[in-house]
Amino acid sequence: MSFNSLIFVAFAAVFFGIWPLANRRDLTRWGFLTFMSLVFYGWWDWRFIFLLVASGLIDFLCGRAMARTSSPARRRDLLLLSIAGNVGSLAFFKYGQFVAGLLDAGLARLGMPVYFTDALPDFTLILPVGISFYTFQSMSYTLDVYRGRLQPTRNLLHFFSYLAMFPQLVAGPIVRARAMLGQLCERRVLTDAQVWHAVKLFGFGLFQKAVIADHLGAMVDTAFAGAAKADDALLWWTVTIGFGLQIYADFSGYSLMARGLAKGMGLRIHRNFRHPYLAMSLREFWQRWHISLSTWFRDYVYIPLGGSRHGVARGVLYMSITMVVSGLWHGAAMTFLVWGAIHALFLGIERTTGYNTRLRSSGRGGSALAYALTMLQVGMAWVVFRADTLDQATGIIVKMFTHAFSLAVVDEFPTALPCIGVGVAVELTVLLKPRLPALRRVLAHPDVDACAVAAAYLSAIYLRGPDAAFIYFQF
Repeated sequence: MSFNSLIFVAFAAVFFGIWPLANRRDLTRWGFLTFMSLVFYGWWDWRFIFLLVASGLIDFLCGRAMARTSSPARRRDLLLLSIAGNVGSLAFFKYGQFVAGLLDAGLARLGMPVYFTDALPDFTLILPVGISFYTFQSMSYTLDVYRGRLQPTRNLLHFFSYLAMFPQLVAGPIVRARAMLGQLCERRVLTDAQVWHAVKLFGFGLFQKAVIADHLGAMVDTAFAGAAKADDALLWWTVTIGFGLQIYADFSGYSLMARGLAKGMGLRIHRNFRHPYLAMSLREFWQRWHISLSTWFRDYVYIPLGGSRHGVARGVLYMSITMVVSGLWHGAAMTFLVWGAIHALFLGIERTTGYNTRLRSSGRGGSALAYALTMLQVGMAWVVFRADTLDQATGIIVKMFTHAFSLAVVDEFPTALPCIGVGVAVELTVLLKPRLPALRRVLAHPDVDACAVAAAYLSAIYLRGPDAAFIYFQF
C-alpha cells in the first residue's frame, strides 16, 4: 500500500490506535511493529514476505554467529555468507533478466541460439518492492557487526522490527542498525510539539508527492513517451527541469512521510535530502541528495576500496567505481549505468582540476557560473536517467541545444509551470531565509506554520495530480 492511498489511512488508524498499548514493553513493541510491517509489505504481494524474512534470517543468524566466534576466518566466512545472500537475491530478481538477455544476444551473434531468458521463472519479471533498500539495510547490519561497531541483537523480533519497519521499508531512507536498534529498546511518550512535528513532516511530504511530483510526472511521462504535441527546445528544457523537480519531490516527499510516521512512533530517522538543488558543486549535490544511500556507498564501498588515502588518481578511480555501482543499484539498464558514469566523469573533473573552487572564490559571477555548471551537469544526467534508451537521451539533449523555442509547452501542460514555480520558490525561500531576519521571523510564527500545514493537506486532497506510484518503488 502507498502512503497516499485511502487503504493506508485505514492501516495508519489501526496502527497508531494500538501503538500506545503495544509500546509499553519491548516484546509487544517489537512484535506489533514487525507484524504490522509485514502486513504493510505483503499488501503488494504476500509471496515476497518470505524473501524479506529469509534475507533477514540469514543476517540475524550470521550476526549471532559472529558474536560467538573469535576466529577471523570464521567471521569473514559468515560475512561473505551474508553478502552472498543479500546480493544474490538482489541480483537474481533485479538483474537476472538483464544478464540473461545480454547472454542471449551475445551467443546469437556467435551463431549459438541459446535462450537463457526462457529458462528463468516467471516471477523474476516481478521486482519485489523495496528489495534494493532492505537488502542494503540488512547487509549494513552484518557489516557493522563484523567490524565491531555493533553488538548483534539476541532477539529475532527486535531485529525484524528494525529491518521491516514499515515507514521506510520500501523506499528508504536506509536506516543503519546502530541508529535504530537502541531506539527500539526505549518507550517514548510524545509531547504535543513532537506530535505536531510528525503531522507537519507527513503533510509536507504528502504535498510534495501528490501535488508537485504527480502533476510534473504527467508532463514528463507524456514527453518521454513521444506523445507531446511540441518537440522544441523549450519543451525539453522544461521537461528536464520538471523531471529534476519531480524525482526530488517524489523521493523527498516519501522520505518526509517516512520520517513523520517514525516520529509519530517516537523514533528518529535522519534527513535524506538537504535541498540538493542549492548545491554549488557536484560533490555538494551528492552530500545533499539521497543522503542515506550516498553515505552507504561511501562507508561500505568507497572507503573500503581505499577512499582518498592513496592519492588523487586512485581516489578518482575508487569514486568512479562507486558511482557506476550506484548507477547499477538503480536498475539493470544501460541508461542507469551511463548516468552513474556521467556523474563519475564530472566529479573526477571537478576533483582533479579544482575549477569549481576557483570559480567560487572569484566572486559572485564565478559562484553563479559554478552553480549554473553544476545544475547543467545534473540536468543532462537526469535526461539519461529518465530516458528509455541511450539513443532517446542523446536525441533529447541534441534538441535542447539545437531546436528552436516555442511557447507550445505552456498551452499543452498548464499545470506543470506553476508546479515548477512552487518548487523554485520553496528553494529560494530556503536560500534566503538565513540572510533575511524578517523572513525567518515570519516563517517561525506559529500561525504561519499552522496555515502552511493546513494548506499542504488541503492541496494534497483537492489539487492532487494524477495518481502515480512513487518513483523509487521501481528500484
